[in-house]
Amino acid sequence: MWKYIFRRFISLIPVIIGVTFIVFLIMNMAPGDPVKSILGEQASPEAIEELREELGLNDNVLIQYKNYFLGLLRGDMGTSYKTKVGVAEEIGARLPTTAKLAVIAILIAIILSIPLGILAAVKQNTWLDSLTMFIALLGVSIPVFWLGLMLLLFFSLKLGWFPVSGASTWQSFILPGVTLGFLSMAAIARVTRSSMLEVIRQDYIRTARSKGVPYKRIITKHALRNALIPTITVAGLQIGTLLGGSVLTETVFGLPGIGRLMIQSIQGRDIPMVLGCIIVFTVAFSIVNLIVDIIYAFVDPRIKNQYS
Repeated sequence: MWKYIFRRFISLIPVIIGVTFIVFLIMNMAPGDPVKSILGEQASPEAIEELREELGLNDNVLIQYKNYFLGLLRGDMGTSYKTKVGVAEEIGARLPTTAKLAVIAILIAIILSIPLGILAAVKQNTWLDSLTMFIALLGVSIPVFWLGLMLLLFFSLKLGWFPVSGASTWQSFILPGVTLGFLSMAAIARVTRSSMLEVIRQDYIRTARSKGVPYKRIITKHALRNALIPTITVAGLQIGTLLGGSVLTETVFGLPGIGRLMIQSIQGRDIPMVLGCIIVFTVAFSIVNLIVDIIYAFVDPRIKNQYS
């Protein structure tokens, strides 16, 4: 198991190299000049040229990336073009906000989706099944930013139950968490229902029922455990959706997280800050996938035997 975990961490290196290189090329090919966004359009050509030389922007793109990656290997993520603050320092200050939002969202999604998926499968072709799938359809269809705006207008502006923006209290994370969690809840509920329907039609389930085992015990002890593998997979993949959705959600709700920081950095052509945010998202998603693979071993002993 430990050798497998070590190999997975080593495999992060080429992933980070590939992702950062692609983003680096895209940011350099994008229209606009980061130096002009820093100094302003009225800056003199001499000042612009001096800052370009200072930032190393006159070098070839490959040389710029080589210098950036060598610094990254030393633990230096660079300095923001706009604020002159270290990228690692700025991201470290905003990481707790994004982490809280992601944890709340995935907890909401899992707590709601798995019971709904099981209920829909057990009560197949009933009004409960139809209602659950209708909610799931809404979840995968409604844009994150639209749902966030509607919740903000109703619960914050009209009812005044939650703060309009900021992250000063725990109430500030409720609406953003529900916004992100609703999207993931819908996807996980649909997969849980499909997986449960497949499992409860197996021969061993019918055998257990014929022996008089209580149906509730069959569902919770036998069927659910075997149906969890696809659910765990989708739940892990939804972390990537949450990270992407946090960019819009943090902007809508004014949360000072990494997603909002990345949007502001893209608008200001702050290449080191954008790359730093991308690296954090990439590493976080890879670690979540590793955790999902490890959970497989605890759910299904056959997978644990493959590790050993």
